[in-house]
Amino acid sequence: MRVIKGIVALVVILIASVFLLGPFVGLPPNYIIHGPNVASGIGSKLLCSSLYVSGYSREQAFRDLVQYSPILEQLTIDYDDASQSVTTSLFGIQAKTASALPDLGCAVDYEGFNQRHELSTQSVVTSQEPWPLGGSVDSIDDELQKLLESLVAADNISGFNTRALLVVHAGEIVAEAYDQEATVETPLLGWSMAKSLVAVALGNLEYRGLLDLKQTPGFAEWDDERSRITIVDMLNMADGLEFSEEYDPGDDATAMLFAEPSAANYVLQQSSIYEPGEFFNYSSGTANLLAKLHSDALGSPQIAYDDFRENISLPIGFQKAIFETDASGVFVGSSYLYASARDWARLGQLMLNGGTINNQRIVSEDWVIRATSPNNTANEKAYGYQWWLNRGDENLRYENLPVDMFYATGNRQQYVMVFPSLDTVIVRLGWTAGRYPVDQKFENILEMLSSRN
Repeated sequence: MRVIKGIVALVVILIASVFLLGPFVGLPPNYIIHGPNVASGIGSKLLCSSLYVSGYSREQAFRDLVQYSPILEQLTIDYDDASQSVTTSLFGIQAKTASALPDLGCAVDYEGFNQRHELSTQSVVTSQEPWPLGGSVDSIDDELQKLLESLVAADNISGFNTRALLVVHAGEIVAEAYDQEATVETPLLGWSMAKSLVAVALGNLEYRGLLDLKQTPGFAEWDDERSRITIVDMLNMADGLEFSEEYDPGDDATAMLFAEPSAANYVLQQSSIYEPGEFFNYSSGTANLLAKLHSDALGSPQIAYDDFRENISLPIGFQKAIFETDASGVFVGSSYLYASARDWARLGQLMLNGGTINNQRIVSEDWVIRATSPNNTANEKAYGYQWWLNRGDENLRYENLPVDMFYATGNRQQYVMVFPSLDTVIVRLGWTAGRYPVDQKFENILEMLSSRN
């Protein structure tokens, strides 16, 4: 009888395993081991922010989520509008809850990490002053407006999922177009464009005499060869740390963003594989170390939040921007700034102006020059301080665009492109699964601008 019961139990286990793991058959072991944890993390986090930060419908939020992987269609999702939280699990395994907090957006909650919930926050101050200080725009060019509207319509017929397209010329918004539930006030996810803002925040600390970028970050954990890494090395993505920017389950990037309460603490454990300053290795992990450095230099996550608000957000004029933290209360500097197209344009205008905006200096002019100059690595020089450059390598990144152009960019083809020689900033926000023909699209805009001047 015991043998029969044992056989029955084994059969039940096998059937259950087939049911649970069937969708993973044929996938690498990392997908099976780490897949449910990552899936529940990315599902709860992105759905929460899409709903309670961007204000998307559940249908739109889910469509955006499953673009990352068909397996995410199998998530079990529990929406709680009353508490503004989302709980997800993949086949009932490793459920995670992401919750929204006022003025902080969403993050996955972890037991024992209450720092985020303990932060004291303040709402964004809105204004009806002319852009960029406030939200008033009366400088729209009719022909450019028609061009942008036609470009967005054509984009979305082609499946590019463009949500916002905006042009600033000579310090004024001259055209802006929106689609797919996005409006002029919608905070849109910039993904890696957050890196460029973190660099500005550190540049502000340098300008105020609170940080020397030539020095080392001073992390206590780096008491080995990593103690030679400078902040400039980190800004140039040349710190030499081992970090995989692939986004498969089990890779560094997905573990850091979707399976850890502290993104920076995960990266602090990474070993050094290159000499500092010698090799460019694009790393979201490094960006989160820079965010930790910002917090450490000021003393605590609360002081960092307050300082960012007083010395970055308010003077730049952000109206609809939310910079999310992880569970430890530190900004997720690699990825999680949600801002309207007009706010993203303010960041570009700050850089175009050489570090000033709204009659206030945020960073020094010299810092902007350094931030937009090629680095000294051996393999990829067209990158400054968390800003991409068109120039620096043997070939331009975009042959049809001006040599002096530099830009912030993020996953799903987000762009803030700055054209100093044309006194222009162009912002594009959307949810493109593949490549977006930014060079062709922006060239059309710049040609019309030139013809009208």
